[in-house]
Amino acid sequence: MAYWLFKSEPVKWSWEMQKAAGPKGQEWDGVRNYQARNFMRTMKKGERGFFYHSNDGKEIVGIVEVLNEVHPDSTADNPAWECVDLVAVADLPKPVPLDTVKTEPRLKDMVLATNSRLSVQPVTEAEFAAICAMGGLDRIPE
Repeated sequence: MAYWLFKSEPVKWSWEMQKAAGPKGQEWDGVRNYQARNFMRTMKKGERGFFYHSNDGKEIVGIVEVLNEVHPDSTADNPAWECVDLVAVADLPKPVPLDTVKTEPRLKDMVLATNSRLSVQPVTEAEFAAICAMGGLDRIPE
């Protein structure tokens, strides 16, 4: 299974809004970066990712799951832009700040630590497990 990280400005789409979307989930729309779009093209239903508050907060706050694989982004005029649908899975009891990610030796190669501007990015299984533990989860939610 692949793991991911999805970034959103909380004033535009927050973790609370993602959770409020409920089991129908939410289209991860508005991505206009080819690398991020290409990552979404590889995602499979059931894969997990972190929900990260960018700009305001700069911390990993929850875990999401890919509900629907890549499809046209309903907010785009250009069919080149695609997205996936995400559903909230679990809160991180202790949000993990970007500063902590950058200083944790186990996460020194994590994309978030080296390229924090990319809005959708891969996360290794080891990074996923480390952040779950740092966030107060005893195990990776199933």
